[in-house]
Amino acid sequence: MLRFPALCLILLLTGCGVNQPPAPEPPQEQPFGAAPPEVASPQSASNEQVCTEPRPQVCTMEYNPVCALRDGGQRETLASPCNACADAGVVSHTPGVCDSDA
Repeated sequence: MLRFPALCLILLLTGCGVNQPPAPEPPQEQPFGAAPPEVASPQSASNEQVCTEPRPQVCTMEYNPVCALRDGGQRETLASPCNACADAGVVSHTPGVCDSDA
């Protein structure tokens, strides 16, 4: 008597995972605040990354220096791409320390 409901329950549960859509591709890692290559302005040979909105609120404590370009045209070496784009006065950055700081 209980065989038929038990068999129906087993068949029902085994069919639950049959037509699952594939898992989405994980996004490619990119520095937070840096525009994706297709959105950023054309880059010169200097690998300049344009900072985009929203700006990062928290950055990890890593040292990966960048030369940040401020909206007034001044350049300043900052600790990381995240730290550069977290500063609202920074427009863009390039990898490495600024020539004036070397």
